[in-house]
Amino acid sequence: MSVPMSVPAPAPETAPGGFRGVFALGGSALPVYGFLARLPAALCPIGTLLLINERDGIAAAGAVAAALWLGQALGGPVIGRLADRRGHRPVLLFACAANAAVLVALVAAVLAGLPPAVRLVLAVAAGLTSAQVGPLARARWARLAGEDKALVGAALSFDTTLDEVGFMVGPALAGILAVAVHPASALVLAAALILLFGTLFALHPTAPGPTGTATAARGDVTLWSPGLALLFALAVLQGAAWSGANTGINALAESAGSAGTAGLVWSAMAVTSSIAGFVTVARPGSADLTVRLRRTIVAQALLTLPLLAVTGLWGAAFAVAGIGLAVAPHLIALFGLVERAGPAQRMGEAMTVVGSGLIIGQALAAAAAGPLAEAYGHRPAFAVSCGAAAASAVLASAAAGRMREPALSPAKTRASHPARGN
Repeated sequence: MSVPMSVPAPAPETAPGGFRGVFALGGSALPVYGFLARLPAALCPIGTLLLINERDGIAAAGAVAAALWLGQALGGPVIGRLADRRGHRPVLLFACAANAAVLVALVAAVLAGLPPAVRLVLAVAAGLTSAQVGPLARARWARLAGEDKALVGAALSFDTTLDEVGFMVGPALAGILAVAVHPASALVLAAALILLFGTLFALHPTAPGPTGTATAARGDVTLWSPGLALLFALAVLQGAAWSGANTGINALAESAGSAGTAGLVWSAMAVTSSIAGFVTVARPGSADLTVRLRRTIVAQALLTLPLLAVTGLWGAAFAVAGIGLAVAPHLIALFGLVERAGPAQRMGEAMTVVGSGLIIGQALAAAAAGPLAEAYGHRPAFAVSCGAAAASAVLASAAAGRMREPALSPAKTRASHPARGN
């Protein structure tokens, strides 16, 4: 039995734009809860690497981190679909509690020296139960904004930028905690954050209830369309571009005898990306999402090329900082188009599917770039990043016609009405 939930009022036709409009939709608490509840997604991968590398070496740490990624990629769409069908509140409450418990169990297994197979199973479980706060938050903002495209764009831009800030703060915080407190402290903090703020995010009055139509409950509403498949492919390539660059930076830092600085170098991208994201919220411009997506993908491909000339850590920091100028605007346009291409009745699932594409791309590129970097140094890993970014630009340009912003169908118009559950 679903719990009755308060239904937010529809966004007024003259709702303010930018940050004022976003905060008017959900209040000031919702972004805070959403940010702190998604911070574990940034803490867990680096926290896992730090904890296990400290005790068992980088090979064992990489295997467990890969298992965590696998679980996230597989579990994300499942949680998204359940959230659409059952409502965000019960699914998030269960996922947050389960994820916190599994993270604590993973820490205990590592500290107790349990066999590697146990750690791998727990890492997969941690990924499977990851609460998917980021994608579900975007689905929630899209529903709150209703049919006001400008307000939807501002809300999704703001929320995507929160992701970028989180992935700037998370790795840095994990590194500080590992040195100042204990290598396990990042995972313990992640468990506490998801349990507390994930619960508050789930219980917030804006949490959508179950989808109200019988067809959606039976799963008769089709998720995949050519447009969504294209956006998924672009997300995979985006994840691959990140992962190749990250692998190259780690290889460069290790060869320079400063392996611990890799996280700081990588955070340069998150800093510039966050700034670009906030500027996009405040000044979105007049170009439609499809044009913005193509422009930012091409810009990112060009900005990635200087990686091939990098010879030191300072050069790497400047190069990834330049790439960051295009990252948040790219993701803002990408997820904005997911909101247009995905069916409203399955918006949580659509957002998590594309989010899983980012993870899959990172995992595939890491599998390719890691051995190349180990054998030949950082430059081949950077070449993987450049190749993925270039492929993304070619695909976006070649498939421009499939990325036209679709008009709302009658079914989507009814589903986005505030009187509905989702």
